[in-house]
Amino acid sequence: MKLSIATAVLCMLLAPLAMAQQTDAPVLSVTGEGQVAVAPDMAVISLGVVHVDETAGAAMAQVSSDATALINALSERGVAVRDVQTSQLSVGPVWSAYDSNERRITGFEARNTVRVRVRDLAALGGILDEVLALGANTFNGLSFELQDPSAAEAEARAAAVGEAMQKADELSGAAGLTLGAVLSLSEGVEGPRPEMFAAAARSADVPIAAGELLVTARVSMRFALEP
Repeated sequence: MKLSIATAVLCMLLAPLAMAQQTDAPVLSVTGEGQVAVAPDMAVISLGVVHVDETAGAAMAQVSSDATALINALSERGVAVRDVQTSQLSVGPVWSAYDSNERRITGFEARNTVRVRVRDLAALGGILDEVLALGANTFNGLSFELQDPSAAEAEARAAAVGEAMQKADELSGAAGLTLGAVLSLSEGVEGPRPEMFAAAARSADVPIAAGELLVTARVSMRFALEP
């Protein structure tokens, strides 16, 4: 029994020393970045209809009529139902300008905004031209995206790991040490985001410059070092 207690005490005394030795082992930490430029294959547009009338019902009726025409036109142009989503539908009062007299309601404004995914970029200019002609009087922006960014993200990750390992090899060699096992690896992916490259798409109607998207991956790696 005394031997067991003595052994336990000895282990307790030696444990901090062993941990300290492990902590003092040389470790190399590096980061790597990989970037992949790809052409977008989908556009996302936000547009809609706004009308003002004397009554809320009249304003909303006009907006609903024009919005229905827009959605039908998108469908005829090959845009799937799942790619059209209402992002804002509202009606509210329009007030007279503020002055010394009491403000009053002069009418009502109704608004219907839709978010549209266009998967055929060649048709984008024609779609914009048609919906504007049909009565879309608000345009809230256009962005380009990838329908499936997984392949570009995987390529960017691989490039980031390659850069990190090259850095580790160069640094360990310069220090006269041997690169050991990978102790940890973490990553983050950014994008896709637009890059200012030359135009990649152009329509015969509304001219569209799609450019390219940049997918970026960053990794942090820790390596053991050996003499």
